[in-house]
Amino acid sequence: MSRPKLLLATNNAGKARELVVLLDGVPFIVTTPQEEGIVLDVEETGTIFEENAALKSRAFASVSGLLSLADDSGLEVDALGGEPGVMSARYAGPEASDEDRVRHLLSKLEGIEWNSRGARFRSVIAISGPAGTVELFEGVCEGVIALSPKGAGGFGYDPVFYVSSLGKLMAELTMEEKNSISHRGSAARKAVEYLKT
Repeated sequence: MSRPKLLLATNNAGKARELVVLLDGVPFIVTTPQEEGIVLDVEETGTIFEENAALKSRAFASVSGLLSLADDSGLEVDALGGEPGVMSARYAGPEASDEDRVRHLLSKLEGIEWNSRGARFRSVIAISGPAGTVELFEGVCEGVIALSPKGAGGFGYDPVFYVSSLGKLMAELTMEEKNSISHRGSAARKAVEYLKT
């Protein structure tokens, strides 16, 4: 019997690569919109990660007829009242690069002392079936926003997210180290347990 497919409800190649590794061991063939010939851009109108993850997983499940998994995640900085939050990808404008977003974030934190630069990455994974059901799984990773970017790994805000427990920036971690402590890794482990049942 061939395994059913699980569609990753994302057009972000970096996120898809990370999710494929994190979902290793699920009883599904993990596929992407590109592989399935699906062109869909879901407007993220939610005000919290749970809403956006559910919006994306439901939309892709509805269009594809496949069980679909979406992740909505972002950075919450204490000194900025939880910003950028759900706006993490669009924080420096819709066309901004990762470097632009990091620069924008650092400019907003100029003059703020190290011990006031606490932050966390939060991830919510939503899994939807074509009938519209949604299951949610959350993961959080605590850290500090560094004074300047460093490291060549990861994507997004990884070059300025200092993981105190490892004494390194997220962008300096190996994929294995990152997946063991990351917000997405934590949410994905819960999702994998659910998918196995």
